[in-house]
Amino acid sequence: MRVGVIAVQGDFEKHLGALNACGVDGLEVVEVRTPEDLATVDRAIIPGGESTTVGLLMQRYGMAKALQRAAEAGMPIWGTCMGMILMAKTIVGRPQFSLGLLNIEVVRNAFGAQVHSFEDEVKVVGMDTPVLGVFIRAPVVAKLAFPAEILATYRGHVVGVRQGKLLGTSFHPELTDDARLHRYFLDL
Repeated sequence: MRVGVIAVQGDFEKHLGALNACGVDGLEVVEVRTPEDLATVDRAIIPGGESTTVGLLMQRYGMAKALQRAAEAGMPIWGTCMGMILMAKTIVGRPQFSLGLLNIEVVRNAFGAQVHSFEDEVKVVGMDTPVLGVFIRAPVVAKLAFPAEILATYRGHVVGVRQGKLLGTSFHPELTDDARLHRYFLDL
C-alpha cells in the first residue's frame, strides 16, 4: 500500500511519522505535492495547516481537481483539522474555496484562537477507549447530512465524520502516540 500525505503546507511530516509508526508490512509513505504525485498513491491525507492558503495553492497547481477526481474514483482521503475544512461542502461565514467532498458544514476556529489550543479525550465510534485529541484552532461540524455520519464527538460537538472512504477529523491524531485512527484509515 502506498499512502500520500499532501505536503503543500502544514504538519505533513507528523503524519508521515505516524503512518510509519503503524508497523504495517509493505506500507510506503510519500509526500504528495502535485497531481502526478497523487496519481501514484492508493490513499491520501490532507493535514492541518492554513485552509485559505492551501486552498489557493491547491487550485493554482491542480491538486484540487486531482483530489476531487481521486475521491470520485473511490480513493480513501482523510482530512485533519484544515484538511477537514477543505473537504467540507460548506464553510460557515467564509467565502473560501473547499473541495466539497464531505456532506458537512464546518465552523472554523470553533474552540478559539491558537492560545486556546488544548488536548482532551475524544469518543470515536467503534473504539473501546477514547483517543487523545489535540485541538489547535480546530473546526467543528455544525451540520452533516447523509451519507456523512458521525465518527467522533467531544462534549456534544461533532469533531469527526466518515462518508464512505472519506474521513474528516477536527483534531490532530498525528501529534500523539496513539496510531489507532491512522490504522483505521489504512483499513478503509
